[in-house]
Amino acid sequence: MGNLIVQKYGGSSVANPERIKNVAKRVVRYKKRGYNVVVVVSALGDTTDELIELASKVTDDPSEREMDMLISTGEQISCALLAMAIDKLKVPAISFTGAQVGIITDNSHTKARILNISAERIKEELKNGKVVVVAGFQGISVAKEITTLGRGGSDLTAVALAKALGAKICEIYTDVDGVYTADPRIVKDAKKLSRVSYDEMLELASLGAKVMQARSVEYGKRYDIPIHVRSSFSNVEGTIISKEVKSMERIDVSGLALQKDEAKVTICDVPDKPGIAAIIFKELAVNNIVIDMIVQNVSRTGTTDISFTVLKEDLAKTIKVAKKVAREVGAGEVIKDENIAKVSIVGIGMRSHSGIAARMFRALASKKINIEMISTSEIKISCVIEKRHAETALRTLHDEFGLKRVK
Repeated sequence: MGNLIVQKYGGSSVANPERIKNVAKRVVRYKKRGYNVVVVVSALGDTTDELIELASKVTDDPSEREMDMLISTGEQISCALLAMAIDKLKVPAISFTGAQVGIITDNSHTKARILNISAERIKEELKNGKVVVVAGFQGISVAKEITTLGRGGSDLTAVALAKALGAKICEIYTDVDGVYTADPRIVKDAKKLSRVSYDEMLELASLGAKVMQARSVEYGKRYDIPIHVRSSFSNVEGTIISKEVKSMERIDVSGLALQKDEAKVTICDVPDKPGIAAIIFKELAVNNIVIDMIVQNVSRTGTTDISFTVLKEDLAKTIKVAKKVAREVGAGEVIKDENIAKVSIVGIGMRSHSGIAARMFRALASKKINIEMISTSEIKISCVIEKRHAETALRTLHDEFGLKRVK
């Protein structure tokens, strides 16, 4: 199926009946141009958040299995409505859940990983001339339970289906028309990137750029599936995420990201003995808690403080686990700080340009912004700062590295 295209439409693209009809028109245009079209959809607008809020009114500690049962329904609604809208335009369409198209995952509820996709039913319906609409964000576990793929999981569904079906490109439609040097809602003169490498996008996505889910970019990189991020509200070209090309290395910093949904947890007075950190972080890993940055203070009195950051959605669980493990290893109290933000600079050109870190720290210091934690990789530098300085920090660094759009 050489003319196959996989398109994914985010929640804002299908937020109401009017927008669903617009998406249907776009899909039909592709179909009439001779493409076989597979469409992946997110839940309508803020449906997922509303369902999570609904659960919180019933219990403050819902089981993860039941949460998956609940929040997977959002995508089922939007895929059925879009199939109806396409049908109305005299093009046959059929909707499927993740389970129906054979998206098999592991047993981790709320953050499941895809193990396999059979996609036989999709191929069958494409041969029958239909547009296939798939509910994103979900699958069925090896234990035959409904699972979800984590925040932004519809992106992963789309890229994984593109791989399973042999599509040459995966189009991700959203409410922005591509990937920008920084969040254009905060930095007004941010510029759109025509192309970005998988590695840069991976860093930007994992550092808080909301355009793409990090795991979907990772999947695209592993199987070399170019991803085109574009707007569902216009026909302009977006940003292509692909293998890096030589011209990308000429730019030291390609983009910035800001993350405000993390919290810092500190375990005080941890005995400074070999193996203690391993015990602490093993316990957090067993509980499926993803740790971002870690800082351990220098020991002066035989004990040390260990600080690390986690997503706010995991904070309650993290505090519970941290207190338990602190008691076990003979550590002191556990402190949380929710008033932090993480600002990051990313660019594959950083590998061959020195002095980038010094410029970043100097620019933040010029605005009297204190750095609490630092983390680096070959192509990124991240700093944890007070949340109240977050947007100032982003704009300052955007200016420092000359990323403004040329008017």
